Amino acid sequence: MGHESVAELVARLELEPHPEGGWYREVYRAVESITASALPTRYSGERVFATSIYFLLTSESFSSLHRIASDEQWHYHLGSPLTVHQITPCGDYQPLLLGPDLVQGHRFQAVVPHDNWFGATVEEPGGYALVGCTVSPGFDFADFELANRSQLLKQFPQHAELIKRLTRLS
Repeated sequence: MGHESVAELVARLELEPHPEGGWYREVYRAVESITASALPTRYSGERVFATSIYFLLTSESFSSLHRIASDEQWHYHLGSPLTVHQITPCGDYQPLLLGPDLVQGHRFQAVVPHDNWFGATVEEPGGYALVGCTVSPGFDFADFELANRSQLLKQFPQHAELIKRLTRLS
């Protein structure tokens, strides 16, 4: 699929620009909630059981490094392989390769644990990836932290190249 097809996917799936890069649309938000008292203290209030989005990324963009309070499950749907780049709280780099080819080491789904810094790229020139992201407890922007380049460089200097590549100057 070329750029026209990406535009067609954006239109057909009614995707909007995502604050971290790419396009998205929330497709599910649970009706029931978990009370704040039943959640770990990292949550500032009640959260729905789960949320799910479509997320589309092209090779011309990237998903900026960020972290959230919940685990996030990624599901590969369509297109080129996508790499989810993770930096754990102790500083380990853990890439996850999502895509259609199990022989090449691709996965159809993978989990990013809460509090890992993560972002994503599509390396194939002219490529795109359509994935789904499911968060439980459900996503809330109060739980979302976009990486600050200078702070992350101080914390994880061994990953300077990745951090510079996957953060935007404010």
